[in-house]
Amino acid sequence: MTTIDHWINGAPTRGASTRTAPVWNPATGQERARVPLASPADVDAAVAAASTALETWRESSLSQRTRIMFAFRELLVKHEDELARLVSAEHGKVIDDARGEIVRGREVVEYACGIAEVLKGGHSDQVSRGVDVHTIRQPLGVCAGITPFNFPVMVPLWMHPIAIAAGNTFVLKPSERDPSASSLIARLYAEAGLPDGVFNVVHGDKEAVDAVLDHPGIAAVSFVGSTPIARYVHERATANGKRVQALGGAKNHAVVLPDADLDFVADQLTSAAFGSAGERCMAISVAVAVGDAADALVAVLEQRARAVRVGPGDDPETDMGPLITQAARERIEAAVGTAAAQGATVVVDGRGLKVDGHEEGFFVGPSVLDNVTPAMDAYREELFGPVLAVVRVRTLDEAIELINANPYGNGTAIFTADGGAARRFQRAVNVGMVGVNVPIPVPMSYYSFGGWKDSLIGDSPIHGPEGVRFYTRPKVITSRWPQRHTSASPAAFSFPTAG
Repeated sequence: MTTIDHWINGAPTRGASTRTAPVWNPATGQERARVPLASPADVDAAVAAASTALETWRESSLSQRTRIMFAFRELLVKHEDELARLVSAEHGKVIDDARGEIVRGREVVEYACGIAEVLKGGHSDQVSRGVDVHTIRQPLGVCAGITPFNFPVMVPLWMHPIAIAAGNTFVLKPSERDPSASSLIARLYAEAGLPDGVFNVVHGDKEAVDAVLDHPGIAAVSFVGSTPIARYVHERATANGKRVQALGGAKNHAVVLPDADLDFVADQLTSAAFGSAGERCMAISVAVAVGDAADALVAVLEQRARAVRVGPGDDPETDMGPLITQAARERIEAAVGTAAAQGATVVVDGRGLKVDGHEEGFFVGPSVLDNVTPAMDAYREELFGPVLAVVRVRTLDEAIELINANPYGNGTAIFTADGGAARRFQRAVNVGMVGVNVPIPVPMSYYSFGGWKDSLIGDSPIHGPEGVRFYTRPKVITSRWPQRHTSASPAAFSFPTAG
């Protein structure tokens, strides 16, 4: 059985812990590898390596850092297929979807390649007689990332390229469910010329997470995952004096107005709800049908959902792969049953699906639920699976009120041909990322990603300008260079002002 080692100080290592966990192939239901679960001693070793590397890396030139980032970017392109197949084998998503994840993550590397531009400070000349002021941004130190299973390449790439390009060193704790991609990323960094210890990977479970949150040698922690864990990470890490990014869960709504092109809408919502088996924090899980749009929308959604081809991710004919675990499959099937018991209409039922030749895989088909109300579990809970709930409302204002009353505020979308309605929606809705005829409005790398309300704990979005600010701290320098061989001015004991 293959063991997926940690990566510490530029080399793979088994570590001190004897605990391991299985890594499954969700399409077959078979164990494909074992992964060590790091002990606090293993986290200590990674932080020690990162701390030693920090002494020289933080003093490296911007030219050296960007040269490495450019080389790393080219290696991501070269190894895209290999990475995508690793993701598909351990997560289950289809190969093309995995490639898309890699491309979106690579865009953040490209942003990091321009770190010299975004780290430029400001300068004010002659703020007082003979006095100048300028600003610089400096790295924090050793930073850490704790990342989820659903994007094993993209989400870590939202973190460590910017942190490293800004002069920090990094310890990544990826999901133990699909760890192989992070190990390959570490090798690509080494091939790109990144010095040993600048990037480290420790695999593990809650024991490793707590060791990261408590470690005095770690200055900042970035986290993406569920809201309850985001709260836990934020509270524990900030209590230990760390800077924290903590991105939580979501319940994303797409509002459909009667003037929308329903064929276009159905295609977009089918992809947004069922792509990656719904295991996306930006997946559309609620379609809000306004007025007369409802019946026709449900009809086309039923047609599209029944046409989704479910199978193993490495089959080019597959549209949607399996869920990550058998427990996830059971949870989704139970949720559909609960929705029916609570009064929802099960228009398309994805339960009980078996894929020929992969009968032990963790497959579930797309489900479409109609007549869902805000009181139902299918609406209130983040299901994180291929379930699309349709909520019927009478007006756009009612749709906005529905979304604003929801505790989550990650992403939302509106489908309409009415520019005035779209503008009213985007200004009134209390959600951090909004799409207009775009179902999954994930910003480009030079903008920042982050929701509102329970979708972002604290106030630190990820990547883009906010990411640079998170991984650096500003310093303001006020300087005077008196002319030599002149009579000195007498010391002033009053508060200094610009004179």
